[in-house]
Amino acid sequence: MNPAPFPQLQVFLAVARLTSFSAAARELGVSTSAVSQAVRQLEEQLRVVLFTRTTRSVALTDAGRRLVEGAGPAMSQALTALSEVTAQPGEAVGRLRLSVPQMAVPFMIKPVLPAFRERHPRVEVEVAIEERFVDIVAEGYDAGVRLSEAIERDMVQVRLTDAFRFVVVGSPAYLERHGTPQKPEDLLRHECMTFRARSTGNLYAWELERGRRNWRVPVRGGVVSNDNALSTALAEAGMGLAYAFEPAVKEQLRDGRLVAVLEAYAPTVPGFFLYYPNRAQRSTPLRLFVETARQLSLKSL
Repeated sequence: MNPAPFPQLQVFLAVARLTSFSAAARELGVSTSAVSQAVRQLEEQLRVVLFTRTTRSVALTDAGRRLVEGAGPAMSQALTALSEVTAQPGEAVGRLRLSVPQMAVPFMIKPVLPAFRERHPRVEVEVAIEERFVDIVAEGYDAGVRLSEAIERDMVQVRLTDAFRFVVVGSPAYLERHGTPQKPEDLLRHECMTFRARSTGNLYAWELERGRRNWRVPVRGGVVSNDNALSTALAEAGMGLAYAFEPAVKEQLRDGRLVAVLEAYAPTVPGFFLYYPNRAQRSTPLRLFVETARQLSLKSL
């Protein structure tokens, strides 16, 4: 015996719920004769009688009740699932998974995500905050956000921000007590907020540059953290120097809570990019997210 056809089963469940062929016809937008025919075809295929019919009433037979009990919940789940994945004209439906580093969240995710969700409320967005470089294909992400130098060359890259600097910062009180470093080597004599690279487990050497010359200074200090916001907060409290993503400390620099030092040696990076494997594989939710991010993220730095 072949499985019951989906449309006929849907008609049967409507009649069973409303206990009326005519009411089911009105709900489904078809004629009463079409409803009767669909139920009759289903009964013939199943070789059972599903309804007891009189001129005044419709009642389920024992076979009909068992079919409602068995097929009703599954049909409801199927219809719900179909509704959830069915898009209206011009509407996006789906899911978007993103891998994003913590320092990009205030500048790309916070300004972009509310606008994106408002425009496309039926797209579910999952954002994983992680510092490690993620193989987005192997781990099932649609896209990631990283600095350009951390992105494999075979990835499609979409610019999200302008270039920016990393700067060494300290509080006025700390600099008054310990002096202001004038060259990269001076950092070795200062208390520095260090952080450990998750990929290697090593303490990060602060990267500085001037012209064609580059420095990697193995700074040390009494506090090690993997959180840039904490390092900046401790520097603001006068505990030492921090190596900061300049857009993240622009307010502290503007109002004097922090002071940038060694600015002539501050390295510039190309900025944050959203990346994904191949243009042909780009889903509609990802395409729409890229459009929203291009409109909003560049304005946030």
